[in-house]
Amino acid sequence: MICFIKRVFSTIIKKVLLSIELNRYNDFTIAEYFRKQGALIGENNRIIVRDLGSDPHLVNIANHCTIAPKVVFINHDGAAWLFTEEIPSLQKFGPVRVLDNCFIGYGAIVMGNVTIGPNSIVAAGAVVTKDVPPGTIVGGNPAKIISTIDKYKEKLVQNWGKIRPENYFSGIEEGKTYSPEYIQDVKFRDFSILKEHLVKLFWKDELNK
Repeated sequence: MICFIKRVFSTIIKKVLLSIELNRYNDFTIAEYFRKQGALIGENNRIIVRDLGSDPHLVNIANHCTIAPKVVFINHDGAAWLFTEEIPSLQKFGPVRVLDNCFIGYGAIVMGNVTIGPNSIVAAGAVVTKDVPPGTIVGGNPAKIISTIDKYKEKLVQNWGKIRPENYFSGIEEGKTYSPEYIQDVKFRDFSILKEHLVKLFWKDELNK
């Protein structure tokens, strides 16, 4: 009983210390923490997850990537357990590589021995079991190519031109490079402008009832 209490207490202490440690970072600085765990991470990334899985040393994230909430990297195939009575040391590992300028959407699962991008998007909830070609968008389970980045960008630009509010992102020049963290700060700055505009745009009929 005493040993059990000690284990529970030790687990609680570890969780508290980890929470304190993680609170030191934000989405743009958490890369520092993951580098300490052995992950290879470049610059100008927005990493919203706070856990890279059981083998962070097998994760390589290049530059200017977004890793959305609930994304899971699986570098270790635990199913090898089935054969440990015959071969006790049997295990399977594989790295995950996310190349430059990629977006990994909410809740996506990326298996080991997979390379994503560059310039690619993994849709929310996708299960990626094989390499994602450059400049493509994949989605589904298992993930399959559903579009190209060029087509996606064209649709985004057309749609944004129709709904963008006036005075949004004032002071920001298109074609000029800004850090991802600065752009996020501007989004927070102008959030009320965007919110008010979108509510009027999408709910105008309901609001006029």
